[in-house]
Amino acid sequence: MKKVVSPKQQEELIKTLKTRFEKNMKRHKGLEWDKVQARLKSSSEKLWSLNEMEKTGGEPDVVGLDKKTGEYIFYDCATESPTGRRSLCYDYEALESRKEHKPKNNVIDMATSMGIELLTEEQYRELQNLGDFDLKTSSWIKTPAEIRELGGAIFADRRYDTVFVYHNGAQSYYAGRAFRGMLKV
Repeated sequence: MKKVVSPKQQEELIKTLKTRFEKNMKRHKGLEWDKVQARLKSSSEKLWSLNEMEKTGGEPDVVGLDKKTGEYIFYDCATESPTGRRSLCYDYEALESRKEHKPKNNVIDMATSMGIELLTEEQYRELQNLGDFDLKTSSWIKTPAEIRELGGAIFADRRYDTVFVYHNGAQSYYAGRAFRGMLKV
């Protein structure tokens, strides 16, 4: 499947991203929209991924610049965990281990199909320095292999003005838990 957005979708997405960029300048101090936009327009596959982030309720926004590669870093910046990505267990192995009441998908496969990566714990904490996120919901985050091998997965949220990182069985899923993604463009 070719991952492209139509010219009309591209125009609408760039307009949405520009509005969000201008409305949330504290997330990307020192960065200029014109440079971000030029980078976006030269990468149709990354635009497709950003559109997937937007369609699933992630509200992607620029949060930094990778000084080594010159790529702009986008995180899902929706106030609560993205609505179009909720009720998912952690990965395919967890999904297959469920005997009944299987969710429709899993976090790892959905992120991969969207062309994005899960936020790590460090990235999640960086996001929380830019605002208050997941005050009512929680987000699966990238789980270290040693935890996953033991059947667990980790998620995070913000309560009591503090970021908490917790664990669950990887096969669990909740209506108030999704995942946040990262994309470099």
